[in-house]
Amino acid sequence: MTEPNPHFRLDGKVALISGAARGIGAQIAQTLSRAGASILVTDVLEPEGRATVADIERGGGKAAFHKHDVTDESDWAAAVAAAIAQFGSLDIVVNNAGIETAALLADCTVDDFRRVMDINVTGTFLGIKHAIRAMAPPAGKGGAIINMSSVAGLIGTSGHAAYHASKGAVRLLTKAAAVECAQLGTGIRVNSVHPAIVATAMGTSFVQHFVDLGLAPDYATAEAAIKAAHPMGRFGEPSDVANGVLYLAADSGRWITGTELVLDGGYTAA
Repeated sequence: MTEPNPHFRLDGKVALISGAARGIGAQIAQTLSRAGASILVTDVLEPEGRATVADIERGGGKAAFHKHDVTDESDWAAAVAAAIAQFGSLDIVVNNAGIETAALLADCTVDDFRRVMDINVTGTFLGIKHAIRAMAPPAGKGGAIINMSSVAGLIGTSGHAAYHASKGAVRLLTKAAAVECAQLGTGIRVNSVHPAIVATAMGTSFVQHFVDLGLAPDYATAEAAIKAAHPMGRFGEPSDVANGVLYLAADSGRWITGTELVLDGGYTAA
C-alpha cells in the first residue's frame, strides 16, 4: 500500500473538534484520527460523543470526550484545558458545532435568530479566542483553526435568513482572525470551510424546511430541485468535508490562511 503524502499527516498533533458527536463533526474526528492526531471530541450530546470516541479507539486512534456548550466561555476554557491535560498540547481547533433553523423573515422570532447567532457565531468566536490563547507563543507553538461556515455564508436562500447571517459572520470573523494571527506572528492559520448540502440529518432537515414553509409541494420535489442546483448532481458526503478540513489542518495547507474552502459540487459556480 502506498503511504499517504506526509504533508497530509497529523502525527503528534492534538485536535479539539466541537459538535463532533455525530454527522460531519464525527467524520472530521475520524479522519483527523486516521491521519495521526489525538482527538478531543466535544459536544452537548454525551452518549453520542462517547460513541464517537469508542469508534476512534476501535480503529486504533486516541480520543477522549468532553461535554461542552460552545456558547459558554467557561466551557471553552475547560475544554481547551482538558485537551492539553489529556494529550499534552493543542494544535488544531475545528469550530464545527452549529445549528440551523428555518422561517420566513416576517415570521422569524428574535429568540430563534439570537439562538442561531449565539451558537454559530458566538460559539465560533469563543473557540477562536481560546484556541489563540492556547496555541500562540509562549503558551503554544502555533497551529490551525478551521471554522465551519457554509455556502449559506456566500449566497442566500428563502426561509433561512438567520442561518445565512450566522454563516456569513463566521466567514468574515475567520478572515479578521487570520489577518490578526498572521500579523502578530502567532504561527496560527485560520480558515473557513463552506459545504453545500451534505447527506446528514441536518442536510435532510434543510430540504424538509422548504416543504414545511410551503416553498415546495413535497420532499421529493424539494430534494430534486436542490440536487439539480449542484452541477455534480449529488449532495456531499461527510467525508468530502472531513478531507477538506484535513487539508487545511495539515502541512498541506501551511501557506493558506484567511480563505474559504468551498465544497459544494459546483453549487456556487452555476
